[in-house]
Amino acid sequence: MKLRPEIAALQPYRQGRPAAADAYKLSSNESPFPPLPAILDAIAGSSFNRYPDASATVLRTRLAERFGVTLDEVHTGSGSVAILQQLIQAAAGPGDEVLYAWRSFEAYPGLVTVSGATSVQVPIRADGTHDLPAMAAAITDRTRVILVCSPNNPTSAIVRTDDFTAFMAAVPDTVLVLLDEAYAEFVTDPDAVHGIPLLTTYPNLVVLRTFSKAYGLAGLRVGYAIGPAYILDAARSTAIPLSVTEPAQRAALAALDNEPQLLERVQTLIERRTRIEDALTAQGWRMPAAQGNFVWLPAGEHTTAAAEVLEAHGIVARVFHPDGIRVSVGEPESVEKLLDAAAEVVETLRETPEIAGLG
Repeated sequence: MKLRPEIAALQPYRQGRPAAADAYKLSSNESPFPPLPAILDAIAGSSFNRYPDASATVLRTRLAERFGVTLDEVHTGSGSVAILQQLIQAAAGPGDEVLYAWRSFEAYPGLVTVSGATSVQVPIRADGTHDLPAMAAAITDRTRVILVCSPNNPTSAIVRTDDFTAFMAAVPDTVLVLLDEAYAEFVTDPDAVHGIPLLTTYPNLVVLRTFSKAYGLAGLRVGYAIGPAYILDAARSTAIPLSVTEPAQRAALAALDNEPQLLERVQTLIERRTRIEDALTAQGWRMPAAQGNFVWLPAGEHTTAAAEVLEAHGIVARVFHPDGIRVSVGEPESVEKLLDAAAEVVETLRETPEIAGLG
């Protein structure tokens, strides 16, 4: 039978490769910590024979109270990427354009293609940041959605508040801006944009967050969006019903109940990230200031060779040829293996002057 040619040609999303028993999987930005006992207890009470609350009312109420918004200004989905898909489908179709930085989250191109819209990719800067002035200049009368990722996946670089507000001033009110903050809890730079306080200023802004990363619920798939009710109503209309399961809702509520303990884990990962970043910089890597739970090795055309060195040292990372390698901050035992591998890459490629990621 006939398929849509653009779908037949589309590469499916591929998650980070698993690691062998003697290696570390640092390819998916997952939390290396096991689930909290309180979260496991909450899941154990789930009724798997019954459908979940389709509107996730209890969880949405909790989030609405947390952020000082109404219930209808909160939407949940099976991960923030599901909400991205819903919003793109609600706002863009054939003949429309969706604008985003590239390289950024690898799911963006597929989400746009499935909607029938056209991707407009604006290259990121050499330092891994969004080129917001160039993105503003790329807006046309066909632009329906703009995706902004901060910290950017995979470069770990933030969007700064001043830059974002200047950008929003250039975006027509009729264009939906989705600020993807999946890694917001790991941000330490005081200049980084925080979208939720800006929602009252920009009526065309929606902010996306997730429980997958900082809260360690990647396997349960629950994310949320905060924004204008009528926009989120449109997302709810495009959503697959009952996609946020009862275990996921229970786990998210338990995570909020135990947030201080989880944020202690986040702080541990931030400290580990800083140690990795300082050591890589000392080795000679020129890398963006890391603000997610991962670091970016801009190996350029040498990406595949560098990834092979990492894997030989027991580090399975996310490879984006020909741009670089994203490495999650993982178990403490993985740190020395990563640094030894990165040092070997530097030693091997030091005499190759065109490599972008080495000083």
